[in-house]
Amino acid sequence: MTKVIRSEERHHADHGWLETRWHFSFSDYYDANNMSWGPLRVFNDDVIQGGGGFPGHPHRDMEIVSYVISGGLEHQDNMKNKHVSRAGEIQRMSAGKGVVHSEFNASKSEPMRLIQLWIEPRKKGTPPRWDHGPFTREQRQNKLLTLVSPDEAWVEGSLGIDQDATVMVTSLDAGREVQHAAKAGRRGYVFVMAGEVEVNGEKLANGDQARSKDEASITVKALKDAEVMVIDLP
Repeated sequence: MTKVIRSEERHHADHGWLETRWHFSFSDYYDANNMSWGPLRVFNDDVIQGGGGFPGHPHRDMEIVSYVISGGLEHQDNMKNKHVSRAGEIQRMSAGKGVVHSEFNASKSEPMRLIQLWIEPRKKGTPPRWDHGPFTREQRQNKLLTLVSPDEAWVEGSLGIDQDATVMVTSLDAGREVQHAAKAGRRGYVFVMAGEVEVNGEKLANGDQARSKDEASITVKALKDAEVMVIDLP
């Protein structure tokens, strides 16, 4: 079963310094029928204007993954981490028993775009941790690149989280395709960050998403050059 949700169906808000599109209920947007997809609780597509961002604020008991599409994301936290992630890179923060951090556009003049995921962990109250991944376009060109993997089934080069979930991305040239084999009972999530693709026979354009369940595999074929995120979930 695969359900396609079009870009314009997402919740959209424009605050001037922040333009955001939320895939699930978040903050002042609430839909009892759209709370999560398995342990994937938040999927926010944000554009932050130059100089904008989120001042210090707390989190706990959540795996937070930020993937930078364009520009630079500056992170700082009370664990003394400070870093700017650029396009194609990620930051992973396991909030655990509690962490305070800030996130800002590293540029004072140019906008930046990022995807932020919140994935519910299996254990609560663990020690917080943070890390980043310096991934390149060449690593994901016409193949699936694993950004995040489960701690117990860690994929070399990726960042581990306390959940049986895998986050992948690909940059596909028109006409090329990738395939992800899923186990029975799994959920899939595909988001088109740019371009146009076909996912298991369904056409998806820029901003569209596909939520699948109990599919034996997920095949993504580029109808135009495309940037795509694929998530495997329990």
